[in-house]
Amino acid sequence: MTGPDDLFGGQRVMAILRNLPVADTLRLARTAWDLGIELVEVPVQSPSAFAALEAVVAEGRERGLPVGAGTVVHPDQLERCARLGVRFTVAPGLDPAIVTGCAERGIAHLPGVATASEIQRAVALGCTWVKAFPADALGLRWFRGMTGGPFPDVSFVATGGMDATTAPEYLGAGASVVAVGSALADPDQLGRLAELASARHVGGA
Repeated sequence: MTGPDDLFGGQRVMAILRNLPVADTLRLARTAWDLGIELVEVPVQSPSAFAALEAVVAEGRERGLPVGAGTVVHPDQLERCARLGVRFTVAPGLDPAIVTGCAERGIAHLPGVATASEIQRAVALGCTWVKAFPADALGLRWFRGMTGGPFPDVSFVATGGMDATTAPEYLGAGASVVAVGSALADPDQLGRLAELASARHVGGA
C-alpha cells in the first residue's frame, strides 16, 4: 500500500481536470505531466466522467504516475474507481464511510475540510492529508492559523480558486500542495506552474 506521504509528500501542484471530454482530459493531463506536475485528479461527479478517468489512469500507469478520482462521495463511486486502479481519491467533505472504504482498499484519500472540527475528525479517522476547500474563500489567514497553530502535523491541499498567481501565496501560508484546474488551459500560466512543480522537492512549504 502506498501511503499519502509517498504520493503527495514533496509535491507542490496537483492538476484537477473536471467536466471535460476524454480527448481534452487526456490532452491537459499530458500538459500537466510535461510541466512536471505528477498528481492528476479527474473528478467523477457525473457518470460520463469515468471514461475520462479510465483513459487518464491507463496513461498515467504507463508513465508510472499516480492518477486520482475526485468528488468521490458515494461507496459505489469508490468501488468503480478502485476497479479502474486509481491511486487516490478526493472528496469535497469528510465522510467516515469513504475514509474507511479507501483505507480498506489501500487507496489514499483526501477528505475535504473547512473547519477545525472537521480537521480534528479527519485526524481521528487516520487522515494526515486533507483537502482545504474552498481555499480562496478560506483565505491565507485560515491556512496560517491552522498550520501554524493546532494542526502542525496535518498537510493541506489548497483547492478552489487557485492559479499560478495565487499558488505561491498559499504555499507560503502553509499549504503543502495547491490544486489547479483552468490554469492548465492558460498558456500564460504554464511557465509559472512548471516553476512551482520543479520546486516540489525543496523543503518547506
